[in-house]
Amino acid sequence: MPRGNRPLRALLAAACCVGGCARLGPDFQPQQEPWTQQWHTPALGQATVQRAQPDLREWWQVFGDPALERLIAEADAHNAGLKIAGLRVMEARAQLGIARSGRFPQLQQASADVLYTERRQSGGRNPQNSRFWQYSAGFDIGWELDFWGRFSRAIESADAAYFAASANRDDVLVLLRAQVAETYFALRTAEARLGIARGNAALQRRSLEITERLFKSGETDELDLQQAKTQYLGTLSTIPEFESQITRTRNALAVLIGRPPGALPDLPELAGKEGVIPLIDRAVLQDVPASLLQRRPDIRAAELQIAAQSALIGVAEADLYPSVTLLGSIVWSASTLAGTPNSLALAGGPALRWNVFDYGRIKNTVRVQDARLQQLIVAYQDAVRQAAREADDAASALIKALEREEILRDSALAAQRSLTLANALYREGYSDFQRVLDSQRALAAQQDAYVVNRSNAVSDLIAVYKALGGGWSSEQPLLDTATREQMRQRTDWGTLLDEPGPAPVSPSAHRNP
Repeated sequence: MPRGNRPLRALLAAACCVGGCARLGPDFQPQQEPWTQQWHTPALGQATVQRAQPDLREWWQVFGDPALERLIAEADAHNAGLKIAGLRVMEARAQLGIARSGRFPQLQQASADVLYTERRQSGGRNPQNSRFWQYSAGFDIGWELDFWGRFSRAIESADAAYFAASANRDDVLVLLRAQVAETYFALRTAEARLGIARGNAALQRRSLEITERLFKSGETDELDLQQAKTQYLGTLSTIPEFESQITRTRNALAVLIGRPPGALPDLPELAGKEGVIPLIDRAVLQDVPASLLQRRPDIRAAELQIAAQSALIGVAEADLYPSVTLLGSIVWSASTLAGTPNSLALAGGPALRWNVFDYGRIKNTVRVQDARLQQLIVAYQDAVRQAAREADDAASALIKALEREEILRDSALAAQRSLTLANALYREGYSDFQRVLDSQRALAAQQDAYVVNRSNAVSDLIAVYKALGGGWSSEQPLLDTATREQMRQRTDWGTLLDEPGPAPVSPSAHRNP
């Protein structure tokens, strides 16, 4: 380089050393909720037993139900919400690529011109006409140096946003699997209640037929007949409601596994399970540390959103300071006009830009970003508290459902015995028909209450696993093969659609499991 360019060379060397070193804005601080270190809910301890299996990531195996396992596998592969969550991860990955492009020259512009010129002259002694072509080509480049960390902070923010999108997909998995299990057992509960209603309707129909014969023979009055008829028709009227509930639940389950409403797929595992509700004793967990709450995908996503927003403050603060851009251009021109030489021009140097008189707008933009950060911090703190509340509520409900289970079972058995005795006393003439009706009514109510409570225990157990963030792990890829190929045919995605995703480049992403 000529001696006259030494100052420029020194400036370039200094810029390369300083660029990206001074990053404005706050560094992300991992969130700590001190109370979680000592927090312990007695209910969660009472409602769980420690065993080696199943793992919390596949908690539904505790039910030992192949049909449920098959439905969850179907939902993993075909659920629309899970697919959208995976596509949002792809979107965040592309946004990270946009942010990373800030490391390279921001202005890259090439131009080329071809002009035809014809000149006509009139008058004078030697009028001449001339025709010639003019050619020119140029290339401009501009590279804003990252003195204040504008681009590195933007990369940090996009990186955290990418991992937040991945954590949100894990949260969708948690909610999806819990919803599939809840819907599946709601279907089994509706089937069991339908069976109870039909069984009691059959009992009450026989009583009605007996009462009707007695009334016709003059051995009883019409009141017994009408009361028996009323009770039978009342029980009979519940059957269409249960059948409708079964249809709606099957439709909901079909949509969850990515199929149109209607009959569920022809799965061999579903046969022979109608009305079967598992008997729950306790939740099976390997351990119940308080830190387990902070492993929930939604909690991780909330913390990563804080990391992304924290970096945006530095991006906004960079506008308060001057930006230095290295500019360069090459221009070549030529012409077919005789006597006109070709030319090649090179130009380069730094450019300084500073929005000195826009201080108020920029400063308030920084304040806006800081206020958004504080909102996310408060939201994170509330999310941790809500997670603890959900875990405690679910565990407490499970304990009470288990306590009621034995009581309601004994009550249903007593109601069955009462009906047997009432029928015997009525046939022998030692009691009136009202006691039979009361016993039938009590039997139907107690049997239904027992089944509903058993179903509630299952739902509470599912809620415990969901509250602890169980079920977020999956071997399914972010995108299924058909979706990936459809996107590749439409757009050049390069390697972005391949697994795995980019490695974390920010401290916030490194600390998350």
